[in-house]
Amino acid sequence: MCSLFSDVQEKISKEILTYDTTGVIGIFVFLSSLETVFPFAGEHLRICPQGYTCCTSAMEETLSNLSRREFEGLVREAGRSIQASLNTQYRIFDTYFLELLDGSERWLEEAFVSALGDLYRPNAGVFRELYADLRRYYSGASLNLEEVLDEFWMKLLERLLKASDSETASLLSDDFLECASKQTETLRPFGDAPRELKGKLVRAFVAARAFVQGLNVAGDIVRKVSQVPLTPECNRAIMKLVYCPHCRGLGSVKPCVNYCRNVMKGCLANQADLDTEWQSLIDTMLSVASSFGAEPSMDTVIFSIPVRVSEAVLAMQENMEIYTSKVFKACGGRGEEGTPSSISEEPKKKGTSVAALEYKPSPKSAARLEVQVTDVSSKLKEMQLYWIQLPSALCSGKTASAASGDKCWNGITKASYLPEVMGDGLANQINNPEVEIDITKPDRTIRQQIMLLKIMSNRLKNALDGNDVDFQDTSDDISGSGSGVCAEQLCVRGRPPVFGPKSDRTKLSSYGPENKRVKGSGSHIRPSFILLVGLLMSLLLRR
Repeated sequence: MCSLFSDVQEKISKEILTYDTTGVIGIFVFLSSLETVFPFAGEHLRICPQGYTCCTSAMEETLSNLSRREFEGLVREAGRSIQASLNTQYRIFDTYFLELLDGSERWLEEAFVSALGDLYRPNAGVFRELYADLRRYYSGASLNLEEVLDEFWMKLLERLLKASDSETASLLSDDFLECASKQTETLRPFGDAPRELKGKLVRAFVAARAFVQGLNVAGDIVRKVSQVPLTPECNRAIMKLVYCPHCRGLGSVKPCVNYCRNVMKGCLANQADLDTEWQSLIDTMLSVASSFGAEPSMDTVIFSIPVRVSEAVLAMQENMEIYTSKVFKACGGRGEEGTPSSISEEPKKKGTSVAALEYKPSPKSAARLEVQVTDVSSKLKEMQLYWIQLPSALCSGKTASAASGDKCWNGITKASYLPEVMGDGLANQINNPEVEIDITKPDRTIRQQIMLLKIMSNRLKNALDGNDVDFQDTSDDISGSGSGVCAEQLCVRGRPPVFGPKSDRTKLSSYGPENKRVKGSGSHIRPSFILLVGLLMSLLLRR
């Protein structure tokens, strides 16, 4: 006797509230036929075995549509759990990194205001612009970081020259300043500070920017791949796996686990082909994350900005007379090259000096960075095998039977399943007994995402060496823009979903600002602080 169960009835009933008029008609036909008591000949069936059946053609079509929507929904749900993890790691790292920058800027301003007072305030914009540019670069703006630093030192040199003597300031024409800037490499007015800062800071920022780009690109790729629609061949295979036993009156019998795996490996074959490049991306991101804690650590580098600036200003103050003498001799007091200025020969007044700063990371700071690196690394490792584990995850739990022998649905009846389980990826599906697949026609959307994984991996590998590589714009061939945030704010964390029917369901300190109360220091950053609102992938492709 036929027995179509309450869980299927409930699902189909809900369809009435969801889908169009044509679908509703089919649903009413289905519901009206639930009163069927005895099976009848199934020659009319197009997907399920054509033996005795409990399903009419309309019922089979309705269940087929339902199985497709359920499967696509569960693949998207599994993807959203990965997106949620990636987005959480982005928010944690982004909050931490920006707090480091904010703390560094506050320390510099407090130190210089305390030491220089009114001499600092008119020139504060130079330092604020530097930090603003650093934030813009980190956020993905098309800036050359080395040029940003060079421009900062040139602006600082101009301000210090003008501040050194009021009469000198009136003689500094644009031509003179341009000439003076060309002398910096030879005369080195700031000592070694610019060179030391540039080497470490560029490396740290290139790595940090590439890392957050990697998190966002990975999330966007998961979103796009998870939205690839089911092919007609896979739709038939999923229907046969999940709802055809209902039509045979075997609704309580779960699919054989190897049968389920063959169906899932066939239907997710293109997705599995991301595995090699996905693992390469995760491996490289783990290497970049590990580099954040290597000496000099990320927090040390960012808090070295005020240190190097104070060293530079001190060097300039100590050597102002010698420097101005040489630069006036080379450039002329009024921009006339080679014309010495009498001002350069006059003794310069000693103004207020800024003392050199020193940053010593506290144990609390080091521990917090270690937490950042450990947490993000563990989460990345958890998702490293996502694409090849997805078929088994969808067959776990209530979906497939763990029993052996003749206790499971094998696609035809309640019996054992004999075919071997296929390998992962498109090429291994040539002999898949459950899903017809043309292995010569890979999915274009997924191939595009594989290329994007390669591009992002290369960017991260270069970032490990401190190189910010610009790639040629491939947007005509690769659709890589979009958002790494969870689609429609539906982030879900937890285990992958199970597929199928279910019956239950002041004075300058010689130390850094660690002893001051810097926002967010000494506590773990909660992932609920902010929502990610943009993806850097478009910047990657636009550059």
